[in-house]
Amino acid sequence: MKGNRKVLLLTGAAGGIGRALAERFARDGFALALVDIDAGGLSAVVSVIKPLTNDYLCFHGDLQEPAFLETIVESTLAEWGRIDVLVNNAAWRSLETLATVSLEDWEKTIRINLTAPAFLSRITAGRLIALNQSCVFINISSIMADLAGGYAPAYTVCKGALESLTYELAVLYGPKGFRSVAIRPGNVHTPLNDDYNTEMEPDAGTALVSDVEQRTPLQRSAQAGEIANAVCWLASEEASFITGTVVTIDGGLSKNFNTYSLKQRLKPNEF
Repeated sequence: MKGNRKVLLLTGAAGGIGRALAERFARDGFALALVDIDAGGLSAVVSVIKPLTNDYLCFHGDLQEPAFLETIVESTLAEWGRIDVLVNNAAWRSLETLATVSLEDWEKTIRINLTAPAFLSRITAGRLIALNQSCVFINISSIMADLAGGYAPAYTVCKGALESLTYELAVLYGPKGFRSVAIRPGNVHTPLNDDYNTEMEPDAGTALVSDVEQRTPLQRSAQAGEIANAVCWLASEEASFITGTVVTIDGGLSKNFNTYSLKQRLKPNEF
């Protein structure tokens, strides 16, 4: 068992937000347990964090497998004897409407985006309580929990449910010292946006980002590092009384009624 470093357990570590989280927590001195189905992506993350730390484990596997969830937690505790922060960041989606989505894709989305966070959190809590320890759960939601796009129904439903799971974790495990917070980002510059592009609409992703940015008061998308900074603070002792809530990080998008191009037409000298 190594040292007394704090430990981050992070799913979806190979993605844009996941990679930024790994780098930020490594800079803050955490040991890292990194989880992803993308082995090549995990290797790329390791290349980013290696100059910062040699204290990491990589778990390549499928979060749909219950045994894999057990392995992640048991192996992390065997290595470091603690888990201080669990970030449920992994996500999967298919771009279909509710009218066309297959039952297989619907259920896969739920297993990865909702069932895995729920049971990974449960397993982690159970093991830590037995050790008289606790941790912070941070669930990565999405502005789509409140703003349905119409083209990713299972993903949208899961993000809303993930926020409800956040409240459930806070209530159940709070008396044992656990905290639970959800992060609700707006649009973030990540490779996930590329899957909007098709042969018929090769620039669909770009058009979507442009539309969202036109409705965002700060007039841009977030960088993954900005989300990571917020997560890192919420996981710290400085946020020790924050639990059972959702923190929105969307540049003001959810509070704006229409695009700035329209506002400029209405009030050209003010916008």
